[in-house]
Amino acid sequence: MGHEKEGVWQSASPENKRRFLQPLAAVIVIVIFVALVLSLGILYLGRLDNALVGFMETRGLDIVGTIEKVAEENLDYLYHSLRREKGKETFVPLTDAAFSPQDTLIRGLVELAREVDSSWKTEDLSDGELRGIAERESLWLIAVLDKEGTVIFQSREFPKSTSHRAPAVTSRHEEIIIDLFNRLGKPDEVGYIALRRKDGSGTIVVALDDRGLRHWSTKIAIKKAIEEVGWGEGLAYLVVTDRYQRVLSQSGTVVKASDREDIHIQNILAGTLKAASRKINAENDNILEILAPVRLDDKIVGLIRIGLVRDRTDAILKENKYAVFVSTALIVIIGVMSMWFLYRNQNSHLARMEEMGRKLQQAERLSALGQLAAGVAHEIRNPLNAISIATQRVQKEYIPQDKTKEASFRRITGVIRDEIRRLNEIIEEFLTFSKSRRLEFHNHSITEVLLKLTNLIREEAELKGISIMTTFADNNVSVPMDVDKMKQALYNIMKNAMESISDEGTITVSAEQSHDNTIRIKVTDTGSGLTKEEVHRIFNPEYTTKEKGLGLGLALAHEIVRGHRGEIRVESDIGKGSTFEVILPMENT
Repeated sequence: MGHEKEGVWQSASPENKRRFLQPLAAVIVIVIFVALVLSLGILYLGRLDNALVGFMETRGLDIVGTIEKVAEENLDYLYHSLRREKGKETFVPLTDAAFSPQDTLIRGLVELAREVDSSWKTEDLSDGELRGIAERESLWLIAVLDKEGTVIFQSREFPKSTSHRAPAVTSRHEEIIIDLFNRLGKPDEVGYIALRRKDGSGTIVVALDDRGLRHWSTKIAIKKAIEEVGWGEGLAYLVVTDRYQRVLSQSGTVVKASDREDIHIQNILAGTLKAASRKINAENDNILEILAPVRLDDKIVGLIRIGLVRDRTDAILKENKYAVFVSTALIVIIGVMSMWFLYRNQNSHLARMEEMGRKLQQAERLSALGQLAAGVAHEIRNPLNAISIATQRVQKEYIPQDKTKEASFRRITGVIRDEIRRLNEIIEEFLTFSKSRRLEFHNHSITEVLLKLTNLIREEAELKGISIMTTFADNNVSVPMDVDKMKQALYNIMKNAMESISDEGTITVSAEQSHDNTIRIKVTDTGSGLTKEEVHRIFNPEYTTKEKGLGLGLALAHEIVRGHRGEIRVESDIGKGSTFEVILPMENT
């Protein structure tokens, strides 16, 4: 039964309770470790994904740059061709096989006119329909005339300068008349092409002003540039629109733009956004769509949307995901095993730490007892010397006359003298211990002492979320002091300020010279504060608010400051903090 009671007592001991918390702490650490490793893996995959997207964006922008370069060359060639044709009325047969930007422009307008001709045949044509075509295709005018030159349908009022020449298409039996290229660079003039209907029953006139001519020139230049660049591998679609979202060229099936993409388009056309991209999960392929401006002659003339297939990049990302998860699993296994071995060694480590703590508490108690004993020994020494002198006198002057009692008398007085001598030796040891702690004064900078101390505690304070602030009025103020003892006193005060702050807070250390030839050092904290009773008892060696230890730090600081002929003042408010003010004389009087 006694053995069973002993087992119950051990399980209820504080030491065993601490062991009960150890597995929980180990599990928490393992969970945090696993979460950290997984977070790093996810961050790595995110960076890899961003890098692959950046690589594809670079490829897309390279395609855009190539298209811009070729389009500029085509546009320059077209402009030069137009300038050479300026002032001439040019006939271009529809069977001409020349493949130049100029011919492509004419062919585009002819195809548009043929479409209007087809609508005329089906009687699906009106002025409103022509106005819609003109607005959509940036045409100044599109009109339909009969063989006598009478306007049947028109998108706007037919100019007289053009109407008297339109019948020439039929009368001269020519398929097309072009008076277009000599209008380049003349905003007030309008050029046109007049196309004879296939059955010869009328004429279709398409007129362009300078704005329309530039639009069509840009459209043709970009279209030919895309044809020359070719359809690269991994390209899902490509579409180029002008600033008004009118399609200039398109290849492939384009995914519909989102509302967010519309905002990007506006910013790109405004020049505030260099490029944008988005991931699209299409039916057959995963696509990265890239939006970028199209610049010709250093001006943004439109927008290009490029769809790049993400098959290869997704495959790379998938392989890296597998590698990351495998490596993460290995790291977690190694980490858990390490934590297990650490947990097994923790008990012995905690035992050693507890033993060191007990020794430290014992050392603090012995230090306090040593100081107390030294003080008591000093007070006992004088009366003990008087007793010794009195004993010597009694031994000499009061010897009993009776010889039988003399031996006993001398033996008793000898014992007294021996014990007094032994007590003197003990007292001498205490006084020697006390003398070794006497203060040795030297002039020293108080600012330097405070800086060293704040630097010493700053790292520990920052780990607890406590900021250290210093304010020194004069860096050259010297005070007679025992530097080591003063450091000990001020350190104890700062340490107490740190311990009074349970969460984040601030400790302010300041020093300034007072008018009464003293230096005033203030240590202010934003801790829990002290009651009036605690303020009165805070420097008593037997009083402490700590759960462990004797709390002799402030008592020692108080004694050291008193040894410097100074004083410590305390002001404190519950919940607001405390201020310890150390007042030291600047002269050693």
